[in-house]
Amino acid sequence: MNNLNHLLFGVYPYIAIMVLLVASWIRFDREPYTWKADSSQLLDGKNFRVASNLFHIGVIFVLMGHFVGLLTPEWIYHHVISSPNKQLLAMVSGGFFGILCLIGLLMLINRRLTNPRVRASSKFSDVFILLLLLVQLLLGLSTIVASLDHLDGSVMIALADWAQNIVILKPQLASESIAGVPLVYKLHVFVGLSMIFVFPFTRLVHMISAPIWYLGRRYQVVRER
Repeated sequence: MNNLNHLLFGVYPYIAIMVLLVASWIRFDREPYTWKADSSQLLDGKNFRVASNLFHIGVIFVLMGHFVGLLTPEWIYHHVISSPNKQLLAMVSGGFFGILCLIGLLMLINRRLTNPRVRASSKFSDVFILLLLLVQLLLGLSTIVASLDHLDGSVMIALADWAQNIVILKPQLASESIAGVPLVYKLHVFVGLSMIFVFPFTRLVHMISAPIWYLGRRYQVVRER
C-alpha cells in the first residue's frame, strides 16, 4: 500500500506535469489551429451564456482558492488567520463557488448531450472532459462534507504539505504527508492530477492561451463601400 501511495501521490504528479508541458508544447507547435475552445455558441445560444458564466466564475474562484490554500505555507497565513478558521473559510467559499460551477456545468453537459446540433459537432474529448470535470467537482463538494468531521484543519494542513513538497521536489515527503488523509481527498487529488495529464489533449488548453501578439499586430483595414 505504501508503494501504491508513493506511486500515485509521489511519482504520478511529476508524470502528469511532464505530459502537460511536453504535449502542450508539441500541440501548440504542430497543430496551432486546434488550440482553442471550439465554442458551439453559434450552433445554439439558448441559455449558453448563463451556463458558461456560472461555470467559469465558479471554476476560476475554486482554482484560485486551491492555489492559494495549498501553496501558502502555514507560517505565512498564521499571521492573519488560524488553520481551523482558514478551513472554515475554504469550506464556505469553496461550497458557494463550487455549487455555482456545478449548476453551470450540469447545464453545459445537458446541452452537449441533448442538443442534436451541438452533439453532432462534439468530439469524444469534449464529452469526456465535461464528465471528468463533473466527477472532480462532486468529489470536491464531498470533501466539504467530510471536513465537518475534522474542523481542526489537520487534513487541510496535510494536503498543503503534500502540494508544497511536490513543488520543492520532495516526492517521498509528499506521499507521506497525504498517506493518512481520508479516501475522498485522495480521490479528489488523483482525479485532479489526471485532469492535468489529459489537459493537452482536450479543449482545456484554451486556459493557458493569451493572444498577446494582438498587441503588436498591424491594424486591420476595413474599406467602406
